[in-house]
Amino acid sequence: MSDQGDITDVKAQLLAAVSGDGARSSRSQAGDRASTSDLSIDEVLLLHSINWEPLDLVCGVSFTSIPQGVWRWGDGEVSYASAAHAQAIASAVSRMEHECLRVEGHGVVGVHIELEIEPHHIKAVLVGTAVRPLGSPGRSPQPFVSDLSTRDFTLLHNAGWEPVGLAFGASFMHAPRRTAASAVAQKSQNFELTNFTEAMYTARELAMERMQSSALRMKSQGVVAVQISEGPMHFAHHAVRFTAWGTAVRLGRDGHKFLQPRMILPLDDTVVAFDASSLR
Repeated sequence: MSDQGDITDVKAQLLAAVSGDGARSSRSQAGDRASTSDLSIDEVLLLHSINWEPLDLVCGVSFTSIPQGVWRWGDGEVSYASAAHAQAIASAVSRMEHECLRVEGHGVVGVHIELEIEPHHIKAVLVGTAVRPLGSPGRSPQPFVSDLSTRDFTLLHNAGWEPVGLAFGASFMHAPRRTAASAVAQKSQNFELTNFTEAMYTARELAMERMQSSALRMKSQGVVAVQISEGPMHFAHHAVRFTAWGTAVRLGRDGHKFLQPRMILPLDDTVVAFDASSLR
């Protein structure tokens, strides 16, 4: 039998194990309920390699209003927008944690985060897969929410680290308008728009500080896989935003473990075939 056939048989056996005995154990522990997730086959196998299992898709959604007129004029931070952003995220995360507890999960991995900032509201939508250790009785008292991929979650777990939750920070700043004299003087020359530069720097500092503060409140030791989003908004020409989020992590009870990397050489490389007559 060829290498391709051997690998196909091995993968089929693994899938049968996951969907067979593994799924039966999951159903028996979760009230005869089959698992549903947006994880790929490889991600499910990775979870089972560290004795974890997927349970169900969970979601958290929140729409938070912003008072009218806050974008038009002002100096400094658009405090109503910053507060609305924090409230929308906190509510969405809380609802996701509630759904995770409902399916007896210990945490959520691979969370997809969708944020929409509109003139009068901020929408936050979080979707991920609830997971737990195989054979774990009951639910966790405080499930974690993480946007780490299953691969990154597995690496952290093997290295002795554990996710604690999502750390978020955001700031919306007014960019002061130039005086009429400055606008006329700069009309035909290249000048740095220092009002926007300074507003972006201030927004960044506030957002990063708030993200770190949220991580400290969760008693974590750091934030990994940080993502940022920044820039102006089409409906507020003299305001800029800066948002930052990542997964707060901490060392597990057994401390840090040094991983030994291994080289893996795939044997199922695709063979590209062609018709020799096409070379004429």
